Amino acid sequence: MTNVNQNRAAWNRLAETGSQFANVATDEELKNPLQTLETRGWLPPSVTGLNVLCLAGGGGWQSILYAAAGANVSVVDLSPSMLALDQREAERRNLKVNCVETSMDDLSDFDDAYFDIVHQPVSTCYVSDIGRVYREIARVSKDNALYISQHKQPTSLQIVRRDHHDNYVLGIQYYHEGSLPATTDVSYREPGAVEYMHRWDQLVGELCRSGFVLEDLREPYRGDPHAQPGHFRHRGRYIAPYVRLKARRQPRSGETTEQPASRIWTPDF
Repeated sequence: MTNVNQNRAAWNRLAETGSQFANVATDEELKNPLQTLETRGWLPPSVTGLNVLCLAGGGGWQSILYAAAGANVSVVDLSPSMLALDQREAERRNLKVNCVETSMDDLSDFDDAYFDIVHQPVSTCYVSDIGRVYREIARVSKDNALYISQHKQPTSLQIVRRDHHDNYVLGIQYYHEGSLPATTDVSYREPGAVEYMHRWDQLVGELCRSGFVLEDLREPYRGDPHAQPGHFRHRGRYIAPYVRLKARRQPRSGETTEQPASRIWTPDF
């Protein structure tokens, strides 16, 4: 089984067994969909009429929130079972969502400079070449388009076990190449999936080299001071598992950056 097929099968299982990553948008969350999507003020005040790509974002949550907020939504995912949740919820709520089954590094279904916003949850760990993903996103993004993404931090993926003193052990080299080996510590690993570790020069450097400017960087806190050793939130007190990036597509050299007035928005942050 190829890595792509293995990851597709892993996420199909997660969707079909009620994983936390396949929780669809609730009525309560839909009362204020943009606030639900992004609490840091990174999104514009309105997304009505904007073209939004939910990249590797299947599961009936992100796409439904954006569609409810008035965006023209496309959701890309490798897993047909995850996309089935988006389609089901869109039909149930009388929303329009374009579902596309493909890998995050192949956006050939979409035209150049099409999207105003690309929003990607944790997922780049499932592809070996993050630069290819970024370049595809850059291609389909309009000038000055917003790209919000979250990734697994390299140090978190270097952890292999917890010792008898409850210390977390780094057992994978920082410059490890290829897919990650199986480890005893699976706190932030998805069962059955093939994962890759991306270094900071790849996570951030490749982003900049692909045509984006980094505007903000946050490390979501996943710790709990009351969590016991062995719980993933205990580990979250010592090692930040994720990093969240806000980036902007640079204008293409030699091309006009003008857009119709209805398509232009100025962030208030």
